[in-house]
Amino acid sequence: MARVLQSPGKYVQGKNVIAEMADYLQDFGEKVLVIADPVVDELFSEELESGLEGKDVVMKEFNGECSKLEIDRLQAVAEAEAVEMVIGVGGGKTLDTAKAVAYYAELPVVIVPTIAATDAPCSALSVIYTEEGVFEEYLFLPKNPDVVIIDTQIVADAPVRFLVSGMGDALATYFEAAACDQTKAPTIAGGSQTMTAVSLARLSYDTLLKYGKSAKSAAEAGVVTEALEKVVEANTLLSGLGFESGGLAAAHAIHNGLTVLEETHSNTHGEKVAFATIVQMVLEDRDPVEIEQVIAFCKTVGLPTKLADLGVTDVKEDKILEVAKASTAEGETIHNMPFEVDAEMVKDAILAANNL
Repeated sequence: MARVLQSPGKYVQGKNVIAEMADYLQDFGEKVLVIADPVVDELFSEELESGLEGKDVVMKEFNGECSKLEIDRLQAVAEAEAVEMVIGVGGGKTLDTAKAVAYYAELPVVIVPTIAATDAPCSALSVIYTEEGVFEEYLFLPKNPDVVIIDTQIVADAPVRFLVSGMGDALATYFEAAACDQTKAPTIAGGSQTMTAVSLARLSYDTLLKYGKSAKSAAEAGVVTEALEKVVEANTLLSGLGFESGGLAAAHAIHNGLTVLEETHSNTHGEKVAFATIVQMVLEDRDPVEIEQVIAFCKTVGLPTKLADLGVTDVKEDKILEVAKASTAEGETIHNMPFEVDAEMVKDAILAANNL
């Protein structure tokens, strides 16, 4: 099997770069559909207008769920308005929706994250949910975004919870890539792991452990420091390339399983992934010292380490078994682990991780 690494066409990160967006959009046309979170107009409409100066802009507000219904609605707008590119501005679900709309409308897509809460922005992937917020499927796209632009001042001004959530999502990247590297499981990129992808995943993990606490402190002060820049890059670029070309394994499958519990719906993707990473480590019998290191990191930055942190206070074995069954459904990434996994094993690992 060929080794494959894929990435966005261009990645731009820095303080106040949103005001310079036009410099990176010159090849994609003049009429644009902007799909934006509801808070975008309220918080930084002036910066966005400056960045899109000279463009013919059709602005549409994202309805809150990356569902087939929402994708169809916005695709119809793109086609009716005859736009030449799609720009997604906001959080992970907004960006996933923009990527899907651009794919179906056969248009270039520019991704502008306003938070560093997931590693989704750089990927050729949209995660599709039901209207009720339950995971439905992965939509694998033929190419990565044409441009990703992340303004670190906007990230610093956003609620700190989102930056921490991104650390939770990125936390899984190395452990999942390492598992896939053993099995040579095919990745989203369409081949086996390159050394580059696994190394980037490891760099993401090391960066989190070294700079995570300092980056959170900077975000709490609303300022951009080198630590914040490093963690934003780890959350977004390093983890994005690491998971896409390194592979997904148990942690994200267990995240998907956790979405069947209504209590977890108020938690972010990264918060659920953080706990699921601990579960994966228990499942693969990693060194207890390493597991304790990850738990200590999670506690330091404020990520969940037990089910109660995810709102699951009534822990019943049959309930957790339903999570485990969803996690081990046919086609789930948990089957990329270097050993056979069944629902009973996952249920036990969840309960053991919860007890740690």
